[in-house]
Amino acid sequence: MPFLRSALLSVAFALFVSPAMADFEEDYESKGWKELEVQLPDAPKQESLLPFYVSAATNNRFFVDGATLSVGSDGVVRYVLLVLSPEGGRNTTFEGMRCESRERRIYASGRSDGTWSRARKNEWVRIQDLPSKQHHAVLFLEYFCPFGILVRDAAEARKALVQGIHPDNRR
Repeated sequence: MPFLRSALLSVAFALFVSPAMADFEEDYESKGWKELEVQLPDAPKQESLLPFYVSAATNNRFFVDGATLSVGSDGVVRYVLLVLSPEGGRNTTFEGMRCESRERRIYASGRSDGTWSRARKNEWVRIQDLPSKQHHAVLFLEYFCPFGILVRDAAEARKALVQGIHPDNRR
């Protein structure tokens, strides 16, 4: 079943992420989209971490801090992502995801003392369904941007994470 889920995810990603990128880039430049100013959140707290499944191909565990989830008027879902490796490694990032452009960015990385280090390479990049970045594709397709459409608010995104999939994806 995990293989089938992974295969379906790849097909869905190709359908929703690939179409007419040249036209999109031209529209993107001409529309003058403006991102809101971003405030760094508090460090994630254990009680607000929401786990999500990525694939059987990884032993890492993935969490979104539900307390940091927001959907801005600029169309960006912002959240703290926590990735735990079986060896004890911990990677915490404050990120944004744009459903409209199928892009993501990292605003800051978390330090062990709970503070943030702003990202040096703070730019929007395409979401790709690659093994090392599959968690972003899963967040895009299954939780924050079902069928390429932005969730209405943070509560909808939290509910999807708690349920294990966005309700629109159960059809």
